Order: sequence, then structure tokens, then C-alpha cells
Amino acid sequence: MTPLKPSRRAFAATLAAGAALFAGAAFAQAAPRIAVTDLGYTQRVAEYFEAATASQQSAMKATPTSLSASGSASMTYVAGTHSYMEHRELRAFSNDIRGALLKGTSFRLVQGKGFDAGDPQPTAAERALQQVKTGKIAKPVRQPDVNDIIARIRKGEFAGADYVLFGQLSSIEFRDAFSPLQGTSSATHQYGLDLLADFSLIDTRTYEIKAAFSAQGAGNDTKLLSARGDVMPPNRAKVMRETSQSLAAEVFAQLGEQLSLDRALAPRLRGASPAGAANAPAGAAPAQPEVMILR
Repeated sequence: MTPLKPSRRAFAATLAAGAALFAGAAFAQAAPRIAVTDLGYTQRVAEYFEAATASQQSAMKATPTSLSASGSASMTYVAGTHSYMEHRELRAFSNDIRGALLKGTSFRLVQGKGFDAGDPQPTAAERALQQVKTGKIAKPVRQPDVNDIIARIRKGEFAGADYVLFGQLSSIEFRDAFSPLQGTSSATHQYGLDLLADFSLIDTRTYEIKAAFSAQGAGNDTKLLSARGDVMPPNRAKVMRETSQSLAAEVFAQLGEQLSLDRALAPRLRGASPAGAANAPAGAAPAQPEVMILR
């Protein structure tokens, strides 16, 4: 029995499907990989310390006709306050940013390593005690800086990432206020959180800054209190969630606005494809990315 030859239409459809599959695989492979850091912050920490040493010597000498004794004692006491800068990461507001990038762009996300703050250092009391005993001042060991993103990239904390979205906490403030309602015996309890952070999108190969902006997140919870002395604790989880989602929405909007002008990264935003960008007429304005607002 002679096998049936495929029609030209079926062959063309198969060829087009194969080409589309190959183009999709090539596009997915070419999609840049981004690592999103947790929000880094630096705070001054004050530490009170006390250190003391004591020594005592005594001697006694007895003879058939006399008895003599001698003794000596010494003590050294040091106390004070030592302050230093502590580098840490705030790991509470970055997952919604990652989620916004996954839903709203074609970027691939890479999980980076957490910030390495270095080995534990001796306390101020331990250093003071060592100085009292030996008479030598211990030199402080330089600790890694959470804001030195170039050193962290070179250290390999974001291996496999083409870009790093680095966030640095600028301000965080909780609000807790009671406000009486005029004409009534009731009041409102308002609990809120305002957060401001600076972001930079950095190329891990050239250290070029592709985008830089500040983003703000806010959340609040309001309770109505009656005159009976009701106690209604604020919903802190709701406030944290609203703050995280509003921060992610603004980060996504500003990142899309700045990257829409970048010919290399603009096609990675949802709503723009490499084929569409290649077929666009010369001088045409770049396609604006769709902004996803999380509520």
C-alpha cells in the first residue's frame, strides 16, 4: 500500500508550528535572568560594656619570737559605651516584587544568596578585658558592607544572574494614633506603616546601572472604638501585606517606565515581543509596558 503524501497545507502548518516553537524556545533562553535582593539597611548600634580585673598577694612569716604579714591588692575597672554600624537585610518586602516581575514580565528570576555579614566579632566587653589584661588595643575587623553591591556581585552572591535589582531601605516609620470623632464619644485607632526604598538595576558583567529610582509602600488599619473602653489590637499582618504590595506595584511601574526606553530590555516586558520590536518602523516610539497594580 502506497503511503499518503502530506498535503502542502499540512506541511506548511507543521513548518510554521516548528518555527514558532523554535522561536519561543530561543526567546525563553534569551530572556535575561534577574536576582532581587532583600532590602539592605545600616543602623547604628550602641553597646554598654564593663570589664574588670583584680589581683591579690599576701605573705606571712612567723618566728619563735615574732609574727609578720604583708599583703597587696590591685584592681582595674573599665566601663563605657561602644557604638558601631550594623549591616543587615530586611526580608519582609521582596517577595511581592519578585511576584510582580514574574507576572508582568518575561524575565527569569534567580535566587541569590543572603547577605554574608561576616564572622561574629568579640563584644566590646571582651575587647576591653583583653586590653586590660594585655595592654594591647584589639583592632576592629572590617565587616562586609551590605550596600557594596559590586563586592557582593564579585563574591558570587548572585551567581547566574544577568542583572541584580538591589534595594536599599531609606526610611521606615510606624504610625499609631488615636483620633476622637467629633460629636460622638467614639474614637478611631489608626495603625500604619510607611516605607521608602532606593532601587538600582545593575548589570552583573559591566556594573552598568540600567535603572535607578525610589519607591514607596504604605499600609494602614483603622479600628473604630466605642466609649465602653473597647480594646481592638491593630491587624499588623494586614498593614505589612498592604505595604509590601503597594511597594511592589510602584517598583514594577517605575522599572517598566525606565526599561521601556532600553532597546535590549524593553522586549522582555509583557506586551512587547522581539518580533514586534524588530518589525517596528524606524523612529517609532517604544511600546509602553503594561503596569500591573497589586491590590
